[in-house]
Amino acid sequence: MERETIAAISTGMTNSGIGIVRISGEEAFPAADRIFRGREKVSDVKSHTIHYGHIYDGEEEIDQVLVMAMRAPHTYTGEDTIEINCHGGTFVVRRVLETVLKNGVRPAEPGEFTKRAFLNGKMDLSQAEAVSDLITSRNEYARKSSISQLKGSVKNRINDIRNEIIYHTAFIESALDDPEHISVDGYGDTLKTAAEKIVSELDRLILSSDDGRIMREGIQTVILGKPNAGKSSLLNVLMGYDRAIVTEIAGTTRDALEEQIHLKGLSLNIIDTAGIRQTEDIVEKMGVDKAKDYARNADLVIYVVDASEELDEDDDKILDLIRDKKVIILLNKSDLKTVVDVDKMRERIRTVWINDKNADLSEIPVIEISAKEEQGISELEKTVEKMFLKGSISFNDEVYITNARQKSALTDARESMKKVIGSIENGMPEDFYSIDLMDAYEALGRITGDSVGEDLINEIFSKFCMGK
Repeated sequence: MERETIAAISTGMTNSGIGIVRISGEEAFPAADRIFRGREKVSDVKSHTIHYGHIYDGEEEIDQVLVMAMRAPHTYTGEDTIEINCHGGTFVVRRVLETVLKNGVRPAEPGEFTKRAFLNGKMDLSQAEAVSDLITSRNEYARKSSISQLKGSVKNRINDIRNEIIYHTAFIESALDDPEHISVDGYGDTLKTAAEKIVSELDRLILSSDDGRIMREGIQTVILGKPNAGKSSLLNVLMGYDRAIVTEIAGTTRDALEEQIHLKGLSLNIIDTAGIRQTEDIVEKMGVDKAKDYARNADLVIYVVDASEELDEDDDKILDLIRDKKVIILLNKSDLKTVVDVDKMRERIRTVWINDKNADLSEIPVIEISAKEEQGISELEKTVEKMFLKGSISFNDEVYITNARQKSALTDARESMKKVIGSIENGMPEDFYSIDLMDAYEALGRITGDSVGEDLINEIFSKFCMGK
């Protein structure tokens, strides 16, 4: 790793009360001495202390500051670190950074502070990625998951599995090297039991990635329905203000509107779509086609039905479109005289899905609401919470995989462990076991960073924000 001293602005580039310029590396203290004037030289102060003074560029005073001095190895990066707390105006912070860079320090690359923390053994790769996830977290579940990973939840679980794998690998290798003193007779049964346990654990971690993605990215939610069913009114209620145009004219929404709301600690990435119906209007037809595409890729479809109007073939087409999706059906306009109730809606679903033997209609939530009067919205919120993440998430014992790269490594490890089981069942020689065991070991090492190359490390940290 290059040992050049680096610096960057570590706070947001907007006007604020305080801005922080961070310096890390062997020249951090000498560089601070050249620009900071206080009661003591920075190089003479005790570690983890804060000092008042001024930043000077030559003889020009730049700002009044507080300087925090922290000596290696007890720092974020494991290197000598200086943090200059200056006034938070964007121009002032930039001016302080420019002064630092004139004194033997180079600008940090994106994520380079965390990259150095990883390379200096202050954290593993899963914890480093959790730093980025924490910064970009958009809801309470994402924040809690990132904090859990930052404390080592993923690292500890992966290391436990790797230790189990390496134990069995070492035993087999020792037995093959010294067959006179170490016997592998009957060891296949012992290894098979251990391998099956590891596969089961890997399965649990891989399955957790669905919840993990929801935590991190939010629920891709599409509001679907016929024209004038109240889709845009529902969006406005959920947003808390009039985001979409609402009129009595059917087909007002021609294109998709995308917004994000927070609901019970989750993020819903909501898309309000054009009403689905047969139309000769080219522009409206394009909107309908786009609505169908969004529905096919959604995590959740909220199907809004105008309960004051009879169901028709357009409703049947919508039901057919969403039969394989997670769906909540809202019978809107309950403030009016309705002709569609919950029983009638379920009967219609049963008719459309008559050939679908796997359909469990009792599991499909059907809720009567009034978007106009804001009735039934709390029940909708509770239903979403129950449908996703089982309504309750604990980060004390559970580990959630929120990273596609980590999921891929887990999948590779699981396949290697299944090969071990297959080799045992087929009576293959013991050296076959160790080959696949080591493949699984190396795959899991990609999660913690023990088995990754420089190019991958650079790619991961290049996605971090500047100054972290």
